[in-house]
Amino acid sequence: MVKREYWLRRIEEAWNHRSLIWLAGVRRVGKTCLCQSLPDAEYFDCERPRIRRTMDDPESFLNAMRGKRVILDEVHRLPNPSQLLKIAADHYPDIRIIATGSSSLGISAKFKDTLSGRKVNLWLNPLLLEELAVFEKPDIGRRMLQGGLPGFFLADKLPDSDFQEWMDAYWSKDIMELFRLERRTSFQRLMELLFANSGGIFEATRYAIPCEISRTAVTNYLAVLEQTFVAHVIRPFSTHRPTEIVSAPKVYAFDTGFVCCFRNWDNLRREDMGLLWEHLILNELQACLGITVIRYWRDKRGHEVDFILAEHSRKPRAIECKWSADAFIPDGFSAFRCSYPEGENIVVCHDVDKSYTRRYGNLEVIFDSAESLIRRCQ
Repeated sequence: MVKREYWLRRIEEAWNHRSLIWLAGVRRVGKTCLCQSLPDAEYFDCERPRIRRTMDDPESFLNAMRGKRVILDEVHRLPNPSQLLKIAADHYPDIRIIATGSSSLGISAKFKDTLSGRKVNLWLNPLLLEELAVFEKPDIGRRMLQGGLPGFFLADKLPDSDFQEWMDAYWSKDIMELFRLERRTSFQRLMELLFANSGGIFEATRYAIPCEISRTAVTNYLAVLEQTFVAHVIRPFSTHRPTEIVSAPKVYAFDTGFVCCFRNWDNLRREDMGLLWEHLILNELQACLGITVIRYWRDKRGHEVDFILAEHSRKPRAIECKWSADAFIPDGFSAFRCSYPEGENIVVCHDVDKSYTRRYGNLEVIFDSAESLIRRCQ
């Protein structure tokens, strides 16, 4: 079993703060394998009726687990999962628990309590760049084309039917159980279109007609995709200046493999690399920083910056993603810094091994590798 050391460290760090971890992530991202690789952990698959029956009396179950590490996989299968987790967090601090699920905690009607203040949320991303060598296939082209779900990445050949099977399982096991939506064809059509247009500005009206649903339904479906980590909604950075885009988000697919599949890319050309590199850097930033601090910036003249790190305690960092450093043009940074003059300007490139700085007039720009960028942002 491959040990994903980065995430094992994150789990240990999280347990130092709270006894309860909510480990979320899309289907087949590796939650079960990650949990089973933890040393000295008791694993319980809550999909199995026999396992669920052992937890009918939460206190009896927890008394038997004192001082142990406990994995509750697919915990939403329990009749009242929040009751068990709340009792554990409040009265059994010596038990270290990981509860897993395919969505953010609280979107299921079964979770009557979101356990605010009692847990650490940990979101398991598709494979990070530093993990490729651990899986003994350090091929970034493979990571882009086949994606970062471990089984997909490791497959010798990945037919399109595997992506469709994933979407079918996502509908039946996540969407129907958590949301009970009725229009499967419309929902999956929206997914396909969002994946094919991943990284673009989202306008609900654009998707309503091809999906045969209302604009409101499109917006509601997008919220479902966001809550289940299948779509990442990156909202604009703005201080409501009249020249800025203030409301239209950009939507990214959760994984490059699905982007390639629904763009019908069987082999990657050089002109495809920039878009996919942008997705990979977003994945790296989200694993490091979470979702809430990442924005993008665009003005009404079309100037744009890929990502803005908008942490409250720091001046906004502007980040551009370029497959090659030679492709960088400073116009976006220059326009952004006219309104927000303070903060770092970083171009993260595949062909940069060691950081360096260039000046473009009064603009100072740092050229960074992905690894160096993450260290800089931590």
